Amino acid sequence: MSRITNEPKIRNKLIAAIREQLEHRAFWLYLLCDEAGKRGLDWQDFGSAAVRRCGLSQGKGLVRKGRTKSLKGLKRTLFTKPAQWVFEMKVRKSTDEELFLDFHYCPLVKAWQKAGCTDEEIAVLCDIAMCGDHGIGACYDSVLELPKCIAKGDDICALRYKKKKQKTKNNN
Repeated sequence: MSRITNEPKIRNKLIAAIREQLEHRAFWLYLLCDEAGKRGLDWQDFGSAAVRRCGLSQGKGLVRKGRTKSLKGLKRTLFTKPAQWVFEMKVRKSTDEELFLDFHYCPLVKAWQKAGCTDEEIAVLCDIAMCGDHGIGACYDSVLELPKCIAKGDDICALRYKKKKQKTKNNN
């Protein structure tokens, strides 16, 4: 029996259609990993690096678009109102130095549940998928912490972007 609870509350037709697009991409990721596993490759060995590269590419584009490395800029360019509806997201904190988001629904997890993945597979797939978010964070000179995660049985995904501390000459 799955310990993962992941049901949407927002049931708007347009939001559902967007979620289906994200689910389809998550299904691709699962199928790629499954095929790699059949060939003796570890999902995380190749998947994490590939998805991080995607996040780094996306992050560079977001920085150019927003013309800032402020985490307020990341919120403005990536975590828009439509994205907030799709992930049933609450912005908990948004400053130049910190961006705290709580996701109450995840279409990726829903796709993996529909595909029949085990809770353990869902957790690994989520770790791989989050490498993209880590890559985006790196482009904003920040780190991403994930203290809670729907894919691991928590009630939310708590994304916590925090600017890296800059080293000074006295702080080497």
